[in-house]
Amino acid sequence: MTHQTTLTPHRRLTAAIGFTAVFLLAGASAVTARETIPTQEVIVDVEVLASGLDHPWGVEPLPDGAILVTERSGALRMLRDGEMSAPITGLPEIAAEGQGGLLDIALANDFAGSRTIFLSYSTSGPGGLGTAIARARLSEDETALSDVVEIFRMNRFSEVDRHFGSRIAVAEDGTLFFSIGDRGEDERAQNFGDHAGAVLRIAADGAIPADNPFAPKDPNAKGDEAAALWSKGHRNPQGLDIDRKTGVLYSVEHGARGGDEVNRPEPGRNYGWPEISYGRHYTGAEIGIGTAADGFEQPVHYWDPSIAPGGMAVYRGEMFPEWDGDLLVAALKFQMLVRLDLDEETGEVLGEERLFKGSYGRIRDVRVAPDGSVLMVTDEEDGAIIRISRTPVSE
Repeated sequence: MTHQTTLTPHRRLTAAIGFTAVFLLAGASAVTARETIPTQEVIVDVEVLASGLDHPWGVEPLPDGAILVTERSGALRMLRDGEMSAPITGLPEIAAEGQGGLLDIALANDFAGSRTIFLSYSTSGPGGLGTAIARARLSEDETALSDVVEIFRMNRFSEVDRHFGSRIAVAEDGTLFFSIGDRGEDERAQNFGDHAGAVLRIAADGAIPADNPFAPKDPNAKGDEAAALWSKGHRNPQGLDIDRKTGVLYSVEHGARGGDEVNRPEPGRNYGWPEISYGRHYTGAEIGIGTAADGFEQPVHYWDPSIAPGGMAVYRGEMFPEWDGDLLVAALKFQMLVRLDLDEETGEVLGEERLFKGSYGRIRDVRVAPDGSVLMVTDEEDGAIIRISRTPVSE
């Protein structure tokens, strides 16, 4: 476990981008504006590909270079060949309240043939609001979803409108890992009969994988509330990714006042919230019984003060070999992208670089595109899709 808070300043966005934004208030539009920025390892070009989005939450590149993006208010759009689509129709019933709405999007491993996608979102039901996962098929013309099926719904809804999670990571075997926050009721993270405060795992059709840590021994058993659980003791994990080289699952979660954490969720393990934490309550009061205790896992890394982490990605791409195996973490607070330098053998964090601080707004999600470039979205009323690429070497 490491702890590092060194800041790296960067320039603000050029006036040209701000001028362009004046013309985007009517709705999402495509726009290209570029800035060149030096980082510790490499010089990068930062392009604003689209703007005018309503609090974009999840971004997902397609194999052919197009980009799907969710808006928390309930729209799913496609950016293709520089053109932003109208909202795609056919989405499941979404309750866009408080921190909830349309959240993450992920592609099935066989998307190129099946056109299957997965969505996480908040929805209404008995007791109030909760997190759900749906599977759907994107039409060939990219205008509609069909065969929409809700494959998971958390087992306890409440009137609280915060801490829904929720990221999706599709494993090599096609199973889905996804996160749900404690729903603003911290004791739920320690209740193993409750889906809140957890990382969960299901099959692509919603079935429970037989090797889940709490899967029933009888495959015909029903009603086991813990069966979908993978790990517990998480506060509000909004970042989740699988290292495609090592198979390691990583998560990142919001702490309270400090105590944001990067974890490696392992089956059946308890990551401590709210019994242990490196932060404090917003009142300043201590949390639980301290920073460590028997039966609880330690984070890989934590931040104090908080950076308010959003999505995360393990970098495996050809464009930035200097970043190979590092963690990229979106941060709402300080409006930045954090790069955690991981030791390839031990998995320990060797250092931290803070990129684009204050330049582009609140960064909500980050993904690695097929060409190795990095995509981000900004959680703003006039939200943007941003691409980070390697600056060409002048001849």
